[in-house]
Amino acid sequence: MVQKRRQEDKTFHISSTGRLRNRYSSHCSAISDFGQVLPTRGLDIYMERISVIGLVLAILYFITIEIACNGHSHIDNNVQSEQKALIDFKNGLKDTNDRLSSWKGSNYCNWQGISCENGTGFVVAIDLHNPYPLENVYGNQSSMNLSGVISPSLIKLKYLKYIDLSFNSFRAIPIPPFFGSMKNLIYLNLSHCEFIGAIPSNLGNLSNLQSLDLSSQDTYYSDFEYSSVLFIENIEWMTSLVSLKHLSANNVNLSMVGRQWVDVLNKLPMLTELHLDGCNLFGSISSPSFVNFTALALISMSFNRFNSMFPKWLLNVSSLEWVDISLNELHGRIPLGLGELPNLQYLDLSWNYHLKGNISQLLRKSWKKIEFLNLSGNDLHGSIPSSIGNFCNLKYLSLSYNNLNGILPEIINGTKNCNSKSPLPSLRELHLSGNQLMGKLPNWLGELKNLMRLHLSYKKLEGTIPTSLLTLQQLEHLYLEWNELNGSILDGIGQLSQLKALSIYSNQLSGTLSEQHFWKLSILESLSLINFRLNVSSNWVPPFQVKALSMSSCHIGPEFPAWLQSQKNLQRLRLSNASISSCIPNWFWDIFLNLRSLDLSNNQLQESNQLSGTLSEQHFWNSNWVPPFQLRYLFMGSCHIGPAFPGWLQSQKNLQYLDLSNASISSTIPNWFWKISSNLEYLIVSHNQLQGHLPNSNIGEFLPNLLFLSLLGNQITGTIPNSIGHLSSLEVIDFSSNNLTGRIPSAINNCPSLIVLDLGNNNLFGRIPKSLGQLQLLKSLQLNHNKLSGELPSSLRNITGLNVLDLSYNKLSGQIPAWIGTAFTNLVIMNLRSNMFSGRLLSLLSNLSSLHVLDLAQNNLTSEIPVTLVELNAMAQDHNMSISSLYDNGSNSRYEERLIVITKGLSLEYTRTLSLVVSIDLSNNNLSGEFLKE
Repeated sequence: MVQKRRQEDKTFHISSTGRLRNRYSSHCSAISDFGQVLPTRGLDIYMERISVIGLVLAILYFITIEIACNGHSHIDNNVQSEQKALIDFKNGLKDTNDRLSSWKGSNYCNWQGISCENGTGFVVAIDLHNPYPLENVYGNQSSMNLSGVISPSLIKLKYLKYIDLSFNSFRAIPIPPFFGSMKNLIYLNLSHCEFIGAIPSNLGNLSNLQSLDLSSQDTYYSDFEYSSVLFIENIEWMTSLVSLKHLSANNVNLSMVGRQWVDVLNKLPMLTELHLDGCNLFGSISSPSFVNFTALALISMSFNRFNSMFPKWLLNVSSLEWVDISLNELHGRIPLGLGELPNLQYLDLSWNYHLKGNISQLLRKSWKKIEFLNLSGNDLHGSIPSSIGNFCNLKYLSLSYNNLNGILPEIINGTKNCNSKSPLPSLRELHLSGNQLMGKLPNWLGELKNLMRLHLSYKKLEGTIPTSLLTLQQLEHLYLEWNELNGSILDGIGQLSQLKALSIYSNQLSGTLSEQHFWKLSILESLSLINFRLNVSSNWVPPFQVKALSMSSCHIGPEFPAWLQSQKNLQRLRLSNASISSCIPNWFWDIFLNLRSLDLSNNQLQESNQLSGTLSEQHFWNSNWVPPFQLRYLFMGSCHIGPAFPGWLQSQKNLQYLDLSNASISSTIPNWFWKISSNLEYLIVSHNQLQGHLPNSNIGEFLPNLLFLSLLGNQITGTIPNSIGHLSSLEVIDFSSNNLTGRIPSAINNCPSLIVLDLGNNNLFGRIPKSLGQLQLLKSLQLNHNKLSGELPSSLRNITGLNVLDLSYNKLSGQIPAWIGTAFTNLVIMNLRSNMFSGRLLSLLSNLSSLHVLDLAQNNLTSEIPVTLVELNAMAQDHNMSISSLYDNGSNSRYEERLIVITKGLSLEYTRTLSLVVSIDLSNNNLSGEFLKE
C-alpha cells in the first residue's frame, strides 16, 4: 500500500493538469501582489487590524506558498527536460519490433527499460539490451534489434548512471564521443552493437565508471563487412578509469597498442575482471615492474597471437580465480606454481601447441579449488598419476591432444580427502583423446558417478569395454573411436537412458546388435558404429530420433533399413560400405527434410525398373526433381550416378563439401556446376571421365570459399585459365592426369594459401612461372610428366617449407641450382628424373637433412659423386616422415601424395606407404666415383 501510494503521489506531482497549475499560479500571483501592496498601505495599518500572531502566520503562509511554487517549478522543469531527452533519444532509433511501444505519455519512469530515482523523476538507468542476443551471434539479425543513431540528448540526463545497449545493431557508425561527457556513469555496456572505428579516448573522463563493456562481434559468427572494425589506437586513456572493476573489450582490435597494455591496466587498482579475447594482441606478454593487480579475479585473453612464455607475474596474483589464455602461441613450460594459487577455480591453456610440462608433476600440486582444467592441444608428456583423485572439486578435465603416454592408472587415490567413497566426485567431463595412452580401460571409470562426458578417442587403448561403465547413469556422451578395443559392445548399453552420443567407430569391435542394445536410448542424437551386423525386426521403430548416424562397414543390407523412415531429424547420414544392394526406396528422399550430409559411397546400389544404373526410381535422376533437403555435405564417391551430372544438384545452395569421385560421370562439366554454391569449400570430382574445358569466367566470384579442388584422373582438355587465380582461398589444386595443354598461368600466385599444386601428367609446356615463388606456404609442387622447359626460376627458393618437389619427365635444363641445398631444408622428396639438367652434382645437396627420396637419373650431370651425400641423415635413420598426406582437413578431403619409384627397372607407385620409402637414383648420367655407404 505504501509503495502504491508513493506511486500515486509521484504521478500526481508530475502531472500537469490545468487545475493544479492554476492553483499554484494564483498563489504565486498573490505573493507578487503582496510584495507590492504591503509598502503602500503601511505596516501600521496592518498592525492595527491584525494581531502580531496573525501577522506571523500570514508571513509564514506566503513564504510556504512561494517555496512550494518555486519547488514545483523546478521539479516540473526537470520532468520536462528528462522526458524530452528520452523522446529525442527514441526519435533517433529504428524500432522494427515496436519494443518502445510503452514510450508514450508523461509517466516516463514506467517506460520499458527506464529506471528513475525515487521521488525526483531523475532518470538513473537505461537498459535496452537486445533480449535475444543469440540470434545476433549466429548471423540471423534479430527483429528485436534497435538500430539507427544514438542522440546526444542523453547528455541532458544529468543523473544517469547505467546504460546498457548491448546486442543491438548500430551498423557502420562509430561509438558517439558524447558518452565521455556523462561523468556520473557507473555502468556502460555497448557490446555487440556493430559499431565501427576508433573507440573514443574521452571515455577516460568517466572516473566513476565501474563496468565498461565494449566487446565486438566474433568474426566467425558475424557479417564480414561489420566484424572486427572497432579498434583502440592508444590505450593510455584507460589509466584515468580509476574506479573500473570490470573491463571487457573482446574482439576489439588492440594490435596498435603494442605491449604497453599490461602497464596501463596495472594502474587500475580496483580491476577485478579483464576480458581481452580475440583482440589481435601479439608478441610477448610484458612483465610489470610491480604487480598492482591486487583485486584481479578473472583474466581472459584467448584467441590472440601471443608468442610468449606464460606470464609468470600472474603467479603473484593470489586473488585469481579464472585464467584463460587458450588459442595462442604460448611456449615454454607451464609453471608448477599455477597449482598452488589458493583461489584458482578455472584454468584454460588449451591449443597453444607448444606449452610443455610433465603431467605427473603438474597434477601432483594442490589445486585446492580447481573446477575446470583444460590443457589440451599442447606438448605435455608423461603419464597420468594416481593422485588425480585428490581433485575433489574438479568438474571438467581435458588433457586431449598432447603426448601423454603410459597406461591409465589402475587405481586412483584421494577418496579420503574428498569426503566421498568415490573418486573425483564432482567430475562431469573427462577428455583424454589424441594421446599415446595405452592399455585397458580401468574399472574406476565406472565409479565417476556424476560423469556426463567421456572422451577417450584416438589412442591405443585395448581390451574390452568394462562393464563398470554401465553404472554411469548420468553419462550423455561416450566417445571411444579410433582405438584397438576388441570384443563386442556391452549388452546393457541400452540401459544408459541419458546417452545422447555414442561413438565406437574404428576399433576391432564386432558382433550383432539387436533391439535390446537400444532399449532405453530415447534421447540419443548421435550414433557412430562400424563392423557390426544389425539384427532387428522389419517393423522395428527405434526409441531415438538421431541427428547424426554413421554405420559405415556395418552389415545392414541388402535392403535399405525400413526403420530409417522413423528418423525425421537426421542431418548427417553415413551408410558407406554397408552391404546395401537394392535401389534407394522412394520414401528415402521424402523424409529427410533436415539432411545436411549424405554418404552412400561403396555400396552396390541396383538398377530400378525405369532408370538404369540410378539411385531412385522416381526422384534421384528426374530432371525436374527438387529435393526436400538442403545438403551441406554430400559423399557419393564410387556410386554409379553417371553418365551426366545430376541436375538436382543445382538446388543445393548450401553445399560445403561435394565428393563425386569415381562416380562414372563422362559428360562435360555444365556451366551451372561452377555456380552451384557460394559456400562450397571442398570439390572432388576425380577419377571420372569428365570432358571439355575449364571455365574462363571468373569462377572466384561464384566459389569464393573454395579450399580444395580435385579434378584428378579425367579427360579435361584445353588450357588452365587465368581465372584460377580468382580462387584466392585455394589450398589444394589437383589437375593431374588430364589432357591439359598450354602454359602454367602466372595468375596462380594469386592463391597465397596454396599448400599443394599438382599439375602432373598433362601436356603443359613453356617455362615454370617465376610467380610460383610467391606461394610461400606451398608444401608440394608436382609438375611431372609434362613438356616444361628452361631453367628453374630462382624465385622458387622462397618456398622454404617445400616437402615434395617432383619435376620429373620434362625438358628442364641448366644446372641444378646451389640454392636448393640451402632453401629446401625441409624437402623429403626431390625427383628431377628424365630432364636435361647438366653440370656438376653439388655437395650442398647433403644439407637436405630430411630427404628420403632423391632421383636425379636420366640427366646430363657430370663430375664425381660428392662424398658428402652420405650425410643425408633421414635416409640413415630409422624413422618415418609423415608425407603420404600433406593435406588433411580432418574430414574426407585428403590429398594423397603419389610417387613412382624406379627400382631395378620396375616402376612402383607409392601412396600411403610413401613415408617408408628411402631411395637414391643417380643412374644414366655422366657421374664418376662410387656412392659411399656409411
